[in-house]
Amino acid sequence: SVIPTKGAIIPAAVGVDIGCGMMAVRTSIRAEHLPDNLFGIRSDIEAAVPHGRTDNGGRNDKGAWQVDPPTVAAEKWAGLKAGYDDVVARHPKAGHPRGLGHLGTLGTGNHFIELCLDEAGDVWVMLHSGSRGVGNRFGTYFIERAKYEMRRWYINLPDEDLAYFAEGSEGFIDYVRAVSWAQKYALANREVMMDQVLAVLKRTFPDLVTTQHAVNCHHNYVSREKHFGKDVYLTRKGAVSAKDGELGIIPGSMGARSFIVRGRGNPDSFCTCSHGAGRAMSRNEAKRRFTMADHIAATAGVECRKDEGVIDETPMAYKDIDAVMAAQSDLVDIVHTLRQVVCVKG
Repeated sequence: SVIPTKGAIIPAAVGVDIGCGMMAVRTSIRAEHLPDNLFGIRSDIEAAVPHGRTDNGGRNDKGAWQVDPPTVAAEKWAGLKAGYDDVVARHPKAGHPRGLGHLGTLGTGNHFIELCLDEAGDVWVMLHSGSRGVGNRFGTYFIERAKYEMRRWYINLPDEDLAYFAEGSEGFIDYVRAVSWAQKYALANREVMMDQVLAVLKRTFPDLVTTQHAVNCHHNYVSREKHFGKDVYLTRKGAVSAKDGELGIIPGSMGARSFIVRGRGNPDSFCTCSHGAGRAMSRNEAKRRFTMADHIAATAGVECRKDEGVIDETPMAYKDIDAVMAAQSDLVDIVHTLRQVVCVKG
């Protein structure tokens, strides 16, 4: 969705995975440099980046750092902590105990880390994640806070998820502070994971360098922008900024192509494109409809999990990415087409 608002922000439109987005870098590794069996590389990435969720997110959750996080995570948290403390000092119930513990971790669901090959045979690292538990807590808290404000001021809406903070109000100021912080955290989270993955690859390819500036873009966020001559708060959820010349990432699924794109600045779309294929069915429907044999066939040639735990993420559960790209040819130009060879899921 792409929702422009004047004088207000709707927290539920942003959602709870604040700052969720993509990051990709091209490396100096070539397809012919990769080993025939990529299981070892996948295993090393899984060991280097916490992923998934166990223990109901408790003390023994494998999706958080169980020992001291890497230095780069601690350094980034040091730069983020004051902003977090400022939000939580005003809203203690928005606090989350795993701010540092989740920084540089993947999460679950459709979040992933991939090694991909482009049309020239260059290896890319691409990953998808957001602001993890702390962003979820901020989002959930302020969505409920906005609903409370509507009840408090007897404002009746056709749907309670349209609850908003009016510009200039205390709730608005606090939400903007919180959502801006969570978006910074999400960017940092992806950067830490990328550092971890590149460090893994350098053990096998010590001369590895990145050969293109990293693309790091949100697809669940709000920003202040000007459209049709008016200043608005533009909320993109499942959507990517596609201003003229701006690079973005549009992923497919575990067995489909992904794309590095350049925005065309189409004003009718508020300079926006889709963030990916999007689901064709619910997770439960995918589990009901597809078998392990279906999933194995659909992910042939990709080193990834091939077990019951990822049936809901099987490629057939998503829309045809080629049809999605064709439908938005007036919004973006394709710069690179990527095909994954390794996929790590939470």
